[in-house]
Amino acid sequence: MAGPGKLGPGDTVLRGDAKCTGCHDDSDNPAPTMLELRPWVVSIAKTKHGTVADGRTPTCSNCHGESEAHMKKPEAGSNRAAPDRVFKQTTPAEVQNEPCTTCHKGGNRMFWASSTHQSRGVACVNCHDIHNNGHDKARDRHTQIEVCFTCHKDKRAEINRPSHHPVKEGKVICSDCHNPHGSAGPKQLKRSTVNETCYQCHMEKRGPFLHNHQPVNEDCSICHNAHGTTIANLLKSRPPFLCQSCHNDISTGHPGQLGRLPAGPTTSTSQLGTVGRGCLNCHTSIHGDNNPQGSTATRRFFR
Repeated sequence: MAGPGKLGPGDTVLRGDAKCTGCHDDSDNPAPTMLELRPWVVSIAKTKHGTVADGRTPTCSNCHGESEAHMKKPEAGSNRAAPDRVFKQTTPAEVQNEPCTTCHKGGNRMFWASSTHQSRGVACVNCHDIHNNGHDKARDRHTQIEVCFTCHKDKRAEINRPSHHPVKEGKVICSDCHNPHGSAGPKQLKRSTVNETCYQCHMEKRGPFLHNHQPVNEDCSICHNAHGTTIANLLKSRPPFLCQSCHNDISTGHPGQLGRLPAGPTTSTSQLGTVGRGCLNCHTSIHGDNNPQGSTATRRFFR
């Protein structure tokens, strides 16, 4: 606590909680019967939760409860009672989240109750640091991925593959595509579908085209792994194997098949050149094309 007639930083911000900041002040020493450092607590003054001018600013008791037993001086030889609500790993997530969701509801958080994170017992403080001098790693574009990778270790491995979205380069972050608080779309995507999410950046792939490639219209993830792969362009496998996962009917007589070559000796290099080539040697506009000559299935998506 500051000297007589003076207010410490915690008192200035949390005027209704001088009873708390009397101990949890800006001292460099831990309280006699407590292990936490006081500056760590009072640093909430530098966050949005410490804005004096905002009438919605919570007090300590809004999150930690009235904690009357905690404020009583412990008897000799005994430890001080804990606050009514503590934010520890042993505290159930729904108990920790209750004071947060009292204020933070609606908008981007309206789907929290049905989100994957909520159903798996993730607490708000698992990602957000409420007292940390106004620096919330989950909201900082430079540090957010480390927060996400704490759990999503498989995605860390994927973005380190040769072909990847520039996440580790800092050009894209998880929340550009995902809403960690839940969404109406799959995989907690901010848009209602995978494609709508991808089109936010890759709008040239949207079309409409004269000739549409059905898998492109359905779901970009049929061919691509958005986080990263070992194959160029984030493809799940190399052409022609990727193409053959759908186009596997050899009875169609594709020009690249031996059965399509004319009977008898063949000397034309144009004929010989069709065998052994990949799909993309001819079908370069694979997301869709407007070639008026592509009126048949065999000529679609050509140059």
